[in-house]
Amino acid sequence: MSKPILYGADYSVYVRIARLALEEKGIGYDLVPVDVFAPEGVPAWYREHHPFGRIPAFEHDGFRLFEASAIARYADEAFDGPALQPKEARSRARMNQIIGLLDAYGYRAMVWDVAVERLEQNPPDEALITKGLSQAEAVLRTLSALKADGPWLLGSQLTLADLHAAPIIGYFVKVAEGRELLARFADISDWYARFADRASFARTEQAG
Repeated sequence: MSKPILYGADYSVYVRIARLALEEKGIGYDLVPVDVFAPEGVPAWYREHHPFGRIPAFEHDGFRLFEASAIARYADEAFDGPALQPKEARSRARMNQIIGLLDAYGYRAMVWDVAVERLEQNPPDEALITKGLSQAEAVLRTLSALKADGPWLLGSQLTLADLHAAPIIGYFVKVAEGRELLARFADISDWYARFADRASFARTEQAG
């Protein structure tokens, strides 16, 4: 089989989620740069890979996918390496629940409303940041309530839930408000520190 291709940018949380799945499985891949925020817009050729012009997209032996969760599940199921999804139905449902709540309630608030707003807007919208922090607190409280005993979110097994949560929280803690809020949830803070020490997380860090 040929080496998979991942299209996207290293600054993207969702590209990092897909990269983490490939890294944790030990799969070599090529990252083809696609900057959806470039002044000239999304490259026309890329629409063949993602009709909505978002990142990431993926290709493997002529098989194309878009959406990070679909790519991560394919990487887990199509390649050898440590399993990243539980076999037991309830644990798998919990994994999917965590991924879903992060997509629905965590990503926008933590990444865009807090981190990006604080880092990139001059002046930042303080009301938006305050609203984002309130939502982020609810997400972290829920993660804490759902977290099983053990090193990872589902307990002893590292799963796609961990790979989904870590890049979102990793962006959130780029700003002081994010670090301060995370510190209030000791179990999630300890989990994040543990994940941040993994080689896969270092290899997928944004360059520069």
